[in-house]
Amino acid sequence: MADDLILLPGLLCDARLWRDVMSGLAVRSHIADLTQDQSVPAMAKRVLKTAPARFALAGLSMGGYVALEIMRQAPERVTHLALLDTSARPDDDARKETRRKGIAMVQQGRFIGVSRGLLGTLIAPHHMGTPLAAEVQAMSERVGAQAYVRQQAAIMGRVDSRPMLGTIQVPALVGVGEMDKLTPPELAEEMAGAIQEAELVRFPDSAHLPTMENPEVVVEAMRRWLER
Repeated sequence: MADDLILLPGLLCDARLWRDVMSGLAVRSHIADLTQDQSVPAMAKRVLKTAPARFALAGLSMGGYVALEIMRQAPERVTHLALLDTSARPDDDARKETRRKGIAMVQQGRFIGVSRGLLGTLIAPHHMGTPLAAEVQAMSERVGAQAYVRQQAAIMGRVDSRPMLGTIQVPALVGVGEMDKLTPPELAEEMAGAIQEAELVRFPDSAHLPTMENPEVVVEAMRRWLER
């Protein structure tokens, strides 16, 4: 099993995203800070600056975009790669316009409304109105409006990572919540089909945040992945 594991959060996510997974894995884990930069390459550079010489790497959603950028910048340092509820594709025009509208609302002082509006896209319908939903909302409020704007700018500016998937030569896990509508299972299938050593896992009872919605199955999948 890898000596060190770097975990990359998604948009409006902090260490809580990975808390239950970290507690279930017998590996030294580090949560990266992806709140300070407004481009994916800058986020990756910041992670690499403080990372161990060699490490396993897992990213969820926006964290997956950063993980793929790290594979471009320093592939020789990564021993294992996990891409959860993410995509190798860039935003299309419609998704960019949605992000711009969210940024505009936040700049008008409506951040709480934006973060609450996102909640239904992040977790499965049966988790709405539960303590889990409250934890996701609290997490987004901790990250805050300014980081949201930077992160959305970074996401909109990311490149198409599909051409480089075939160059990944480390043990890879591609995971996705069965009910994920933001980055649905077919996008995970696309990535897993293009990466040479990828295992595709669908996480039941979860949408876009399986590390919080169903952490036990994520831990099981990641344990197998780290032992490869």
